[in-house]
Amino acid sequence: MSYQPIERQKIYELIADRLLRRISERHLRPGDPLPTERELTQAFRAGRSSVREALRMLESKGVIENRGNGTFVVAGYANPLNTSVQLLLSLDQATMLDVYELRRILECEAAGLAAERHTETHLGLMHSAIDDMAAALESDDLDRGARYIDGDLRFHLAIAEATRNGVVLHTMDALRGVIRRALMSIFLIPQSPERSLEQHRSIRSAIAARDAVAAREGMRAHLVRVESDVHNALTLGSPAARGGNDG
Repeated sequence: MSYQPIERQKIYELIADRLLRRISERHLRPGDPLPTERELTQAFRAGRSSVREALRMLESKGVIENRGNGTFVVAGYANPLNTSVQLLLSLDQATMLDVYELRRILECEAAGLAAERHTETHLGLMHSAIDDMAAALESDDLDRGARYIDGDLRFHLAIAEATRNGVVLHTMDALRGVIRRALMSIFLIPQSPERSLEQHRSIRSAIAARDAVAAREGMRAHLVRVESDVHNALTLGSPAARGGNDG
């Protein structure tokens, strides 16, 4: 049996690992500024060259962004699943039926987990999204459909976040663009947005009550109905198929 020597980590690698851990644990979020070079030097009791090399290492990986004058901020989370889903659809290796099947697999269980794991912050995000959807419906603005759908998608992302499962959240985020286009096709179907709004309220109520069974069933009923509306809009020549927008 041969043994490989254990590599000693350099100081800048250790600093980079510490910073990366703080970012992954959400102590630092996208857009948050990192401590200054001087503050990092003092905090880690390391030389400036080690701190600078650690920052360069994280910047090269796309974890942080240089805003000039020695200021770095946490970069937005890259999600390679976004590109993968779009590529599959563009190459006809997947269809919208596949996407909605995945939504039923993913989001029904996510609703159940959210019922068990949510915090008041998560409920607040869901409530805010629902309020924005309702306000858009009552508005006469030309962008009311887009505003409604923004709220709709934020509601589903809030549920994904409430699962406290990073993979679930990233997968939902990757599907967001595809789902948006489908929802835009049915906003003008009479009563479809209103039905969605009430279903969102029902799902939130079940999550708030920590009723995982009702949350899953409510989400399944919602997704089945929306999928049916999308199918009708795109195949039966509904008004939405000629330029509408939903939820």
